[in-house]
This record gives sequence, C-alpha cells and structure tokens, in this order.
Amino acid sequence: MKIYYHLPGLFEFHDLYRVFLPLFREHREYFYDWCEIGSIYGAPKDCLWGGGRVGFGDAEPESVAALTKEYGISARLTFSNSLIREEHLSDTRCNALCKMFESCADNGADNGAGKNRAGIIVHSDFLLNYIKTKYPRFYFVSSTTKVLTEFEKFKAELNRDEFKFVVPDFRLNKQFDKLNTLTDVQKQKVEFLCNECCWFGCYDRKNCYENVSRKSLGEDCEDHVCVSPTAQRGYRFSDAMKNPGFIGIDDIQNVYAPAGFRHFKIEGRSLGSAIILEFLLYYMTRPEYQLKVREEIYLDSSLDLF
Repeated sequence: MKIYYHLPGLFEFHDLYRVFLPLFREHREYFYDWCEIGSIYGAPKDCLWGGGRVGFGDAEPESVAALTKEYGISARLTFSNSLIREEHLSDTRCNALCKMFESCADNGADNGAGKNRAGIIVHSDFLLNYIKTKYPRFYFVSSTTKVLTEFEKFKAELNRDEFKFVVPDFRLNKQFDKLNTLTDVQKQKVEFLCNECCWFGCYDRKNCYENVSRKSLGEDCEDHVCVSPTAQRGYRFSDAMKNPGFIGIDDIQNVYAPAGFRHFKIEGRSLGSAIILEFLLYYMTRPEYQLKVREEIYLDSSLDLF
C-alpha cells in the first residue's frame, strides 16, 4: 500500500521544493518506495482567505503552479479562514489564485485521490459553497482548524460528500479503538496530522486559529497568547516526537498502513526551511541516504535554509 504525504509550504518553501523535487524524481532510490508526495499545501502572504498560520509565502503564484504541474503534484490552497463573510468572497487576489490553480486540474498523476487535481483546504462552509460553485474542478479538504476532537463529529465530517479528505485534531490520532471501526471508504478520507507540537492538553486551540483568521482579514487584534506551559521553547521536532499524538514512520508502516490508512499531513508552514528539510529526511528518506540528500540541499547556493 502506498502512503501519501501532504507537505507544508506551497508558497512558503517554493525554493526548497524547487531543489528537492528533482532530487526526489531523479534519485528515487534515496527515498522509501512505499511513500509518495500526495500534495503540497500553503497560501501566499496577505491572503484574505488564509488561515491556520499567518502566511509569509512570497513565491510568485505562476512559478508555484508551474512547479507542481511539472512534477505532477497536487497543489492545495490553504483557505482555512473561519470568519469569511459575504463581502470577502469577491476578493480579487484569492479568486485569481483559484482561477490559476484550477487550471492545474487533471494533469495525469495519482495523488491517492484518483486523477491529480488542485485542492482547497477549507474551514468555512460559506467559502466552501462559493468555491465549489464557481470553481468546480477543485477537491476539498476539511481543515484541522475545525478542532474536531469529538470522534462522532469527526465521523460525521467524513460522511460529508463535499470532502475528499478530513484532517482530524491530532488528539484523535491514537484512538485506535474508534478509528478501527471506520469503514474502508471512511479510512481513505482520513488525513492524520503527524508532527503537531501543540500542547496535548491545549484548551485554547480554536481561539488560536481564530486569531490567525482575524489577522488574515486585516483586523487590528493582539497576538494570541499560547497557553502551553512550554510555549517559550517554540517548535522543536524533538519535542513533537514526545507528543502523545505524534505519528512516526514506524507507526505509519506498522500500525496505520496495515489498518488501511494512507494519508498523512506534515505541519510546518510557519517554520524554517531547515526544519522542513528535517521532516523530509525523517519521513521520506532512507537512513543511508539522509546525509547525501542533506548535502545536496545544503550545498545548493540558491537556497537560504535559515
């Protein structure tokens, strides 16, 4: 069974993928043969419909679309703002992005969802209905910003025909007694968030995401204050690995794949390229080739990894 990774930084880490994707294609022996890239997701900076993380991606949309089309990878626009109102639907920039990336549909590769199409990660049903009507060639992903921590609500989301994939809150990752009751069809729609560093006991996750939505809309609001007792440490992959919801490659191969789950999301849009590279090495690269891949990336003079 093929495993599909959904990678962060469509706009944010375009330069990194411009170097990594040729390496992934030309030296497939460096990488696990059981995994593929299902999609790369993200949003440009100052994107009204954006959410989840405050965007800083500055790559030109034309270059981003061309790269994903060249390598047959599904581009996902992260339009997970939860506070969209009718007056926001006419935003010129976001509609232009939809028009551009919708044209990337059906370019022939298999991203685990059939024919490769561009996708939209969405929170607001209001925005979902607008995009679905005006740009019907996209597929849709239910955003983890909905914070679906109750299993029955997550299951109900899986049963919605609008969504090709649903990303549950990371605190459902290890509820195997419930996950194993899902049908095969439902399992194919689950996309687990693997490497979340957020405090497992966080009670303020929705407010954190809502703060990002307000900032994306240009509202003048204070920064959200993280309630995690270790917030001052920032993101560290070594800390994420200790999170009770963490999903590592052994879990993927020996627990999730045998149970029928195929899709795994890697977070990291607000991090640096060097950390994203470490994710690509850990999740996708054979140990004996990790140094070689790291050197190929680090020695590319066009990249600023830090």
